Amino acid sequence: MKINVIKTTSWLITLTVVTLMTGYYYLQQQAEKPLQLEQPTLLSIDKGQFSNSILSQLKQQALIEHTFGLKVMLKLMPELTNVKAGTYELLPGMNGIDVFRLIASGKEKQFAITLIEGLRWQDWHAQIITHPHIIVNDDFEDNVVRLTHDLTGDSLEGWLLPDTYYFVAGTSAFTIVQRAHNEMQSALQNLWQQREQNLPYASAYDALIMASIIEKETARADERERIAGVFVNRLRLNMRLQTDPTVIYGIGEQFDGNIRRKDLRTATPYNTYIIKGLTPTPIAMPSLLAIYAALNPLPTDELYFVSKGDGSHHFSTTLQEHNQAVRKYQLNH
Repeated sequence: MKINVIKTTSWLITLTVVTLMTGYYYLQQQAEKPLQLEQPTLLSIDKGQFSNSILSQLKQQALIEHTFGLKVMLKLMPELTNVKAGTYELLPGMNGIDVFRLIASGKEKQFAITLIEGLRWQDWHAQIITHPHIIVNDDFEDNVVRLTHDLTGDSLEGWLLPDTYYFVAGTSAFTIVQRAHNEMQSALQNLWQQREQNLPYASAYDALIMASIIEKETARADERERIAGVFVNRLRLNMRLQTDPTVIYGIGEQFDGNIRRKDLRTATPYNTYIIKGLTPTPIAMPSLLAIYAALNPLPTDELYFVSKGDGSHHFSTTLQEHNQAVRKYQLNH
């Protein structure tokens, strides 16, 4: 009789263990079943949101079919329920456990905005405030104004560094502006300390202005220092810079894509056919390469250059040679 009881108890224990193991294996399979996902998908977790709410969210978005298995597994792995608010990228092949491991790590999806050299502040402004993952707070414009008032030139033009900036969803627009400004300040200061001596600049800001003009004149890496050399020579001789991009900047929104003789004769603070020296502010956001060129111009006797129509320029030392190049490349004579 005692033997039968022992056998029965042993059998019951075995059955219970098998049942539990089978149940655990089933629930584990549920929890580790790949998400119903064919392409990367964003998942936003709000501050104060708990795991049960996230499970419901995953089911509502049809990413998982059942929540019970995941719920049980999370009880066994409580460290994964310490979720962090943010926007996360779910990838094909991930399962429910992977999702909670990701949002417990706090490794949010990094978005990017590429601010391109040679564009103006107003172009960047439009790009920043329309980015789908950047927040434009009510005080954005006021913050921009306050920052501008603290800058030489009373303008953001030129004061932001062209680059690709990475950020998490919900980053404020002014945070992007501040980062780009800090990067430019640091870069300009470093390059200014390493500049060639005896340049005709009163300050690093003058070099920033020159860099913006160089940026607009050429996109060719092999011409930047040479164009800088021409402009530096003209400044030293008190010659007008006579560069079309400054005229275009002075025309502003009225510019229709064609620069005319009357435009060259119309007075604006930026018309370097009329004013001597540099423009009041930069005319674009210059790259580090353009700033380097402005501070390390090529030693040259050249005073003129003209576009050859293929992105390159013809450089001249005399006005006679320059006029011949203008006839050849601009007037087709």
